[in-house]
Formats: sequence, C-alpha cells, structure tokens
Amino acid sequence: MTLLEELLRCKPWIEAALEYSGGTHNFDDVAAGVMSGQMQLWPAPEGMIVTEIVTYPRKRVLNIFLASGELNQILDFHTNVQEWAENQGCSAFTMSGRRGWVKALKSHGWHESFTTMSKVFI
Repeated sequence: MTLLEELLRCKPWIEAALEYSGGTHNFDDVAAGVMSGQMQLWPAPEGMIVTEIVTYPRKRVLNIFLASGELNQILDFHTNVQEWAENQGCSAFTMSGRRGWVKALKSHGWHESFTTMSKVFI
C-alpha cells in the first residue's frame, strides 16, 4: 500500500484525533506534512500515530502529534518508534493528549511532566 493509500485508510482515525488538537490542523494539513516527510505516519490495522521531530536548542525529541484507534495496537508501536527516534538523534518523546494517556503510557516509562492549557478567544 502506498503512503497516500495508508493516509486515506487512516483518515477516520486522524480526523478523530484532530478533534482534540485545538483546531491547529485538518486532515489535509496532516497529509501534506506526512507526504513531505515533516511528519511520520505509523499505521496499524486498527489505528495509527503521527509523529514529528522537534529540535530544541539543547535536545531533539519525537513528538507524538496524533494517536487514535485500538489502544493495544498503538502501544505496540512503542519499541519500534523509540528505536527509529533514537536513530534520528532524538533523546525523548513528548505528547499532548487527554488525561487517559498518562495511565496508558505509564507501563512504558512515561510520566506526566507538565499540563497544557488553552483558551480560545477568536
């Protein structure tokens, strides 16, 4: 299956995850990011994650931008995604999401490091 075909197959999960992104992206924005290589799509039979590398002055991290679908399939990505991230020079993961992710990721060594808040004013 081509990357574009995988994006289209994963579109319902991408759009479901985007409901919690604060309106920063739509499906076309994510598809463009994946097709350009700026973002990475990790498809599973019943779910997906979308990642992006963020380079800060003192470290490089792999941000899990979107995740949706069957939880066990998403968690099955952990080792492979971490290995890929390390090969890209990343030293950590980051992720913003609903509170339920804290419990789901705890067994993989994740911890809650800060709280993200937002206020929509326009």
